[in-house]
Amino acid sequence: MDPPDAAPRGDEDDAHLAVRLATEAGRGLVTIRQHLESSGAHAWQVMDGGDTSSHRFITDELTRLRPDDAVLSEEGLEDPRRFDVDRVWIVDPLDGTREFGEPGRHDWAVHVALWAEGAFVAAAVSLPAIGITLATDPPPALPAPQRERPRLVTSRNRAPYAAAVVATALEAEPVRLGSAGAKAMSVVLGETDIYVHDGGMYQWDSAAPAGVALAAGLHVSRVDGSPMVFNERDPWLPDFIVCRPEWARPVLDALWG
Repeated sequence: MDPPDAAPRGDEDDAHLAVRLATEAGRGLVTIRQHLESSGAHAWQVMDGGDTSSHRFITDELTRLRPDDAVLSEEGLEDPRRFDVDRVWIVDPLDGTREFGEPGRHDWAVHVALWAEGAFVAAAVSLPAIGITLATDPPPALPAPQRERPRLVTSRNRAPYAAAVVATALEAEPVRLGSAGAKAMSVVLGETDIYVHDGGMYQWDSAAPAGVALAAGLHVSRVDGSPMVFNERDPWLPDFIVCRPEWARPVLDALWG
């Protein structure tokens, strides 16, 4: 989905703004990646350059267009206003930094979400390497079920305990991807059916993916089945389930009996 051009940027509503920021930041990251790789830059230069430039672009635009809103970003300093205002943008300027630094990998993302009064107002996840942005408005259409044996997506280098339990109980086919955004969006796109993570994550890792997945009609929760709650004082939010609705009960039963 391309960023909407119908309204002047100063008049963008929150949904259009989230999409544009995620999409344009992603396009900038693709350009930076190509330039640095062609110049022979080391992987750490590619990763650092991507993180810094994407964070600067998103936060500068939010400062310009939403100066009264707070921002919680992985790459930014704590914005203490977020404890006193209703509207907080939760941003991961480059989710899957390691994958971004590896030539040819597509499993990295940009996350932009707006959380206000206990709910998502807008969310967008761009997958820049494949030119896709998924968002809450318009919500993605969830593909029809495609298989009896579920595909469970998990981290590239380790299978979190909860994911291993679910995979064993449901005889799931494992799929390994990098960023949390790429994994969650693989469920939205119908490429996988279940994403279970535990053992370490922050609010910026899961906010935009959760918002988009909920808009698509997927089950989204903590691993104990409780709702995801954002803009808590502690940014640590260590676990996350995204799955097709028909797999929600089997997944939770596998974890808790």
